Amino acid sequence: MRITDHPILDFKPGRLVRFTFEGREIEGYEGEPIAAALHAAGIRVLRRSPRLHRPRGFFCAIGNCSSCLMVVDGVPNVRVCVERLREGMRVERQEGHGELK
Repeated sequence: MRITDHPILDFKPGRLVRFTFEGREIEGYEGEPIAAALHAAGIRVLRRSPRLHRPRGFFCAIGNCSSCLMVVDGVPNVRVCVERLREGMRVERQEGHGELK
């Protein structure tokens, strides 16, 4: 189940690339939103709310809410619904408000 239309980004999926999600290797198309690649891989919970730890998924898809904040290549608070996928990215769920390591 791959998302092909995005409300604000115009993207034509590029070549197939590999990236890691919490240590697991996943494939996606270069240039598509990271969240779209995760969704296609069956990953629906992108993070948990900081206070009540409720699951959050792909919601607004335009970078307006905070449901998709994740740690990408060690950088917290990346909105993966609008961040484009590149070869070799390291993506992790974010705990709480995110901390720089």
